[in-house]
Amino acid sequence: MTLSGFERHIAACNNLPSPAGLIPFRIGEARVGWLDPDLARALTFFPREVHFDAQGAALAGRLRSPGARSEALATIARSLAGRGFFRLRGEPFDIRATPEGAVLATLDRGAIPAFGVISQGVHVNGLVRRADGLHLWVGWRSRHKTVAPGKLDHLVAGGIPAGLTAEETLVKEAAEEAGVPPELAATARRVGRVSYVMRTEEGLRRDVLHCFDLDLPEEFVPHPQDDEVERFELWPAARVMEAVRDTDEVKFNVNLVLIDLFLREGLIPPGSEEGRRLRAGLDQGA
Repeated sequence: MTLSGFERHIAACNNLPSPAGLIPFRIGEARVGWLDPDLARALTFFPREVHFDAQGAALAGRLRSPGARSEALATIARSLAGRGFFRLRGEPFDIRATPEGAVLATLDRGAIPAFGVISQGVHVNGLVRRADGLHLWVGWRSRHKTVAPGKLDHLVAGGIPAGLTAEETLVKEAAEEAGVPPELAATARRVGRVSYVMRTEEGLRRDVLHCFDLDLPEEFVPHPQDDEVERFELWPAARVMEAVRDTDEVKFNVNLVLIDLFLREGLIPPGSEEGRRLRAGLDQGA
């Protein structure tokens, strides 16, 4: 079957048919990640921290508290980063078995894909409802970004650091990236989530993106506050749809959040055959 312009983005973000060949990674009885065989072999050099059995690899049972587990993982991550497995980011993320589950430990953001651990983030649609229709603020990512340089992005997006909620992250990122005042950012509405499982050079991205809509007054103009975004532009929704459907200008996972928006706004008929396929594909249970 030939994929539509929208469906190809969902397929690109879900390019792993099965975890065959990957090794489960557990904390206690909970599977929290998937390891590439090369990384699993490297973990055999940490016999006090990581044990192997018929079910895969697991943190040692003596590491009973989230704090002890986090310290052990930090030590492992520093060693593996020194051997070139990944680059540390200096930002801990929570490890959970499910998106809503208890925090079992933390791990540096740079190591999350290598361990195949769920990562969660927020994406904010900056909406302006004008007399001539719906418009969206889009940002052009810096050409110096490691991931998707120069691509179109949302008004605000970012990973959820350890210890913060999606809403707290939204307010923080809105100020840091686009100069959105906290009282305005706090009016954003949680509208759902999308998820995907994507094999990359870094490892396995099991991303859960919490989607928010933020209605902005026409007089508000966002301004880049850091080196993440070069500039913001206000586009009619139809132009954003064309960019998603017909080009590869938009950052890979931003496409999915925008498709969710198009379905909710009826810009893609949600009851159509394509609309139902798109909706089913947006949450892959990462």
